[in-house]
Amino acid sequence: MSDGPRLPGVEREADEDRIVCHVDADCFYASCERLREPELRGEPVVVGMGYEPGETVGAVATASYEAREFGVESAQAISTALERLPRRAASEAGDLDGETDRAETGYYRSVDMDYYESVAADVREILHDCADVVREVSIDEAYLDVTERTAWEVADGFARHVKDRIRREVGVAVSVGVAPTMSTAKIASDFDKPDGLTVVRPDEIREFLAPLAVDLLHGVGPVTARELRAMGLETAGDVAAADPEPLVERFGERGRELYDRARGDDDRRVEPKGDPKSFSRESAFAEAVAEPEPKYDQIETLAAAVADRARREGALYRTIGVKAVTPPYDVNTRERSLPGPVDDPELVDRVARDLFTEFEAEPVRKVGVRVANLEFAAADQASLESWEGGGNSTDGGSSLESTDDESTADATDDEPYPAVSGDDRPSGQTSLADFS
Repeated sequence: MSDGPRLPGVEREADEDRIVCHVDADCFYASCERLREPELRGEPVVVGMGYEPGETVGAVATASYEAREFGVESAQAISTALERLPRRAASEAGDLDGETDRAETGYYRSVDMDYYESVAADVREILHDCADVVREVSIDEAYLDVTERTAWEVADGFARHVKDRIRREVGVAVSVGVAPTMSTAKIASDFDKPDGLTVVRPDEIREFLAPLAVDLLHGVGPVTARELRAMGLETAGDVAAADPEPLVERFGERGRELYDRARGDDDRRVEPKGDPKSFSRESAFAEAVAEPEPKYDQIETLAAAVADRARREGALYRTIGVKAVTPPYDVNTRERSLPGPVDDPELVDRVARDLFTEFEAEPVRKVGVRVANLEFAAADQASLESWEGGGNSTDGGSSLESTDDESTADATDDEPYPAVSGDDRPSGQTSLADFS
């Protein structure tokens, strides 16, 4: 049984259905840009790559719902997107399109992954606080197993609590689907976007899925949807009622998976995705703080928490970093590489303080401390003093290489698309892996 908080409800029986939440941020990159620039709220916003000086090829990473009304889509060529939605340039760059009607213009912003990862880290902190098991699929979505935190009688209230915390504490909207299985929870989170909440209880799965078009099944894109329709299967209910053998003949083992998921059968468990790449803690101030003392006090607290987490997880680290978010929402990161993997809380505090010195007199909205390049090998824990040889002293600074102005954001570790062909990819925000 979990030690975490649980909403009041009926006590759970040992064999009762799992309660899985799928949390999906709505147009996440565009939402982050609106968080930084509130004047963009309600306006068409396109976030992408390739419309910068010297770039000739690029694509849309995400488009706000207002931009989608003009036919702008994720993974669309930037040139096509801007033909459909004439660009309103950033104020400092001027209006590239001259005088145009406001209703027919939108805003373009270049992808800023360091900033988006900073916002995502705040969301993840809430998710891990609300669930015992979290599977982070990408920067903007995750599965939560909340079986030990709530009960079906109050699952909608629990999900709304998660949504409200993210909106209140971070400032972005998420859609949440709740169901006994991962695949149905994923479909449920997409069911009422944006800012949606859909709960599918155990005895409602088949009824919920049956009328849905086949392209709404998890893992089914345009190509597979066309092939399913060519087989006379228009809805999930049609797939569920079909003979599974032709599906297996046509799609291989994935055909059986489609059949099972159309029936609501999915025995996958919510499991974290391997060892973490880093441990970090961040803390925001109620308003920007210029005085050094409260910032250093927070750095000390965060450094201790991060070092303690690494020790509890049995991890050594080769990199120590700090984050300083300055108004309006400029993310600054600094990091320092160590001669080898260590477990040394005092060193984390000392290096974090040293890296933060350039921000001690600046207004800061948020501070963070991070340890990265983790090793989980079953070896004796080490401190920096255990590394012998020249240049390993922390006093002179020559052995610890500072990496200024370099992003320390974790890799997004995106869930790969299902093994499908052609254009069979889910719609919505596109991973930056698609633009490499």
